[in-house]
Amino acid sequence: MITGQGVFLRSITEKDVDSIYECFQDEEIMYMTGTRNILTKDQIREALHRFSEDPTRRDFAICLVENSRVIGDLAIMEIDLDNKKAIFRIALHNTEDCGKGYGTEAAQLVQKYTFEELQLNRLELQVYSHNIRGIKSYEKIGFKKEGTLRQSLYMNGKYSDEIIMSILRDEYMKLKKSH
Repeated sequence: MITGQGVFLRSITEKDVDSIYECFQDEEIMYMTGTRNILTKDQIREALHRFSEDPTRRDFAICLVENSRVIGDLAIMEIDLDNKKAIFRIALHNTEDCGKGYGTEAAQLVQKYTFEELQLNRLELQVYSHNIRGIKSYEKIGFKKEGTLRQSLYMNGKYSDEIIMSILRDEYMKLKKSH
């Protein structure tokens, strides 16, 4: 378990299927993450089982410190120990929990885990250009824009760019010292 002030991360379990399923019912969450396929609870269970056996990823539930309620999930994926890098993705399950700093704090906990526990050097993510709130959150905690895959998503009748962002270990350590 990785604990922050407002949220904590714990290993994802089959008990989290209902909460994960909830995010597939929210059109705004689907749009922000560029998700088209609505998974059934059985498909989510199967995916969680597959993920738990994959040594190149760590999956976490995002929970509120005050009541342990699951509000989202995240994954550190494609963990490459040779090159000391990984890819990160996050989703809050309900728009009611957005804009409260929970996702930002969860991402900071992922940075701590990635750089201090896994001892990696690079953490990368992809975010769609229409997800302004996400981009601002990532920039606030030190992620830098590296590149843009122009018009790589067509959803809701419009194109969005896919923005690649990353933070390096030395950037994280500098930020950590300044706080």
